[in-house]
Amino acid sequence: MRIDEQPRQRWVDQQPRTRWVDQSAFASRRPDLRLGTRSHRLDAAGGTAVDRIAVQHTVRTGTAEYSLLLNAPSWLGRRGVGEALADAVAELRAVDLTYGPTRPDSLVSRLRRGEISPESYAPLADLVDRCAAMRAATDGWFDAWAVPGGFDPSGLLGGWAVERAAARLRAAGIHDYAVLTGADLVVRGHAPHGGPWRVAVHHPTDPRRAPLALEMTAGAVGTSGVTGRRGHVVDPHTGEPADQLDAATVIGPDLAVADAYATALYAAGPAGLAWFRNGSDYRALFAHRRR
Repeated sequence: MRIDEQPRQRWVDQQPRTRWVDQSAFASRRPDLRLGTRSHRLDAAGGTAVDRIAVQHTVRTGTAEYSLLLNAPSWLGRRGVGEALADAVAELRAVDLTYGPTRPDSLVSRLRRGEISPESYAPLADLVDRCAAMRAATDGWFDAWAVPGGFDPSGLLGGWAVERAAARLRAAGIHDYAVLTGADLVVRGHAPHGGPWRVAVHHPTDPRRAPLALEMTAGAVGTSGVTGRRGHVVDPHTGEPADQLDAATVIGPDLAVADAYATALYAAGPAGLAWFRNGSDYRALFAHRRR
């Protein structure tokens, strides 16, 4: 089932950053980005403005594949754009190496063993604080401490990595970009054709359904449940694998938060829809009940 269906042309949040568009809008203009069941796809839609440099790059770390699409100002030059891209890729690799909970020598693993405290490293403290905030926001359904082996931030670590890489791009002067990993993405600014990023969000489990059509200039889409591994999300209240939903997709301003909400919604099932009421900046796009 699709949750929180919105009327066409209604803004998803109070800022004109993400809006629903008619499916017919994609008939003549292909989407720039497609989020599918198990992976994303990039469509070369439209041209590139004469004063911009468009770059597309894909990188694989030890745990994920990321695609970066940059619509950079020409004053940076190709060398400057290349350096900015390399810096963002280095951040993605660094997060995987430094914070991956499956790596015995990572900061997260050392924290789990009691060898260091969160305050030992500022980014680690930020990661722990974000997990604590999401535990509170989801009534304990996202709980990085209620997993086998102790603290495990995997439910928002990928989104956190993307947001940190995106911050590197902005620091270098690139404010128009898209970063994708799996069924998750962050966008900012405009696509190379000069308009908002056109995003087709396909249903996470039913490819026969028409995709949701979005135009975005800022925002993130986070999805849980499409890895193909049942039992990868644990009900923090029982310790058993979550079994209510096949997939959950959440949209909002920050990918780490959207990822955590999607993970929690996947675990909580329909009861988690209450988190997205009362003016929340985050919305549930899909919450597909398991058959």
